[in-house]
Amino acid sequence: MLAVATALEPGAMQRGAIDNCDPLATLKADQIQLLEDNFARMRQPDASSLMLISAECGLTEEATALWFKQRNAKWRQSEGFPPESTSVKD
Repeated sequence: MLAVATALEPGAMQRGAIDNCDPLATLKADQIQLLEDNFARMRQPDASSLMLISAECGLTEEATALWFKQRNAKWRQSEGFPPESTSVKD
């Protein structure tokens, strides 16, 4: 518990440590636009498309897959579906 309290103190963590924990927290506007454009074309890209999108955006495949997962949850919620569902038929 002491380590958690220490880590939450102001200035305890460096900016780089935060960036490494959440790569999506530092997306630039052009990266977001590329991701949104690709999301408009395909909500669930296959592995090869994901690889191309991540290269185009300058992100890792894992970060790109995470963005699509979170964006799909946001889309499902806006459409009135549960954010955790895997299909709009659920």
